[in-house]
Amino acid sequence: MAKLTKRMKALAATVAPEKAYPLVEAITLAKANAKAKFDETIEISMNLGIDPRHADQMVRGMVGLPNGTGKTVRVGVFARGPKAEEAKAAGADVVGADDLAALVQEGKIEFDRCIATPDMMALVGRLGKVLGPRGLMPNPKLGTVTMDVKGAVAAAKGGQVEFRAEKAGIVHAGIGKASFDADKLVENAKAFVEAIQKSRPAGAKGTYVKKVAVSSTMGAGVSVDVSSLSA
Repeated sequence: MAKLTKRMKALAATVAPEKAYPLVEAITLAKANAKAKFDETIEISMNLGIDPRHADQMVRGMVGLPNGTGKTVRVGVFARGPKAEEAKAAGADVVGADDLAALVQEGKIEFDRCIATPDMMALVGRLGKVLGPRGLMPNPKLGTVTMDVKGAVAAAKGGQVEFRAEKAGIVHAGIGKASFDADKLVENAKAFVEAIQKSRPAGAKGTYVKKVAVSSTMGAGVSVDVSSLSA
């Protein structure tokens, strides 16, 4: 087991390990513990009572955070003609069709979110082995396969985050930067939690939200009182 550094010991000492803090207090603690030389991301992690190995228990979706993420998101769009022009006007970073597919095949992926119009999916589908493992494959259920290119690009640029349950039933996401005001982080956290709660799958039995924690990129985890999430 790796030894804690002096810095990590000092941070851990500020958090009571057996205590679950109200959401506002937990986020305030996470902000206070963000002492790195860069603007750390504040992250939320939720342990759900699901088994994602079963199709009827998968939790996946998109949620727009009201105060954004503080992160610059590069958006790539597969489109032709007027829709390609619409994507460019909306602020997409990379737009193309066969030319963009060729770049992706070469490993030149200069975007963090991928959007495609429905007519482009035959082309994009051939890139599944490259885009899939990176979590970049467009998906109609996530709103990234759409004719509303303008809206999709604006959402991606404006603070939309994707969530997907891992094998252990955990979903997590960045909900802003340590430089954000605490109230804005709380608003973002509540928006994320609400999206997770609305995504409760039909196959989930018993307690759905088991544990919740927040932390900064380099900081100690702070347990959140689950009952405070709906307060």
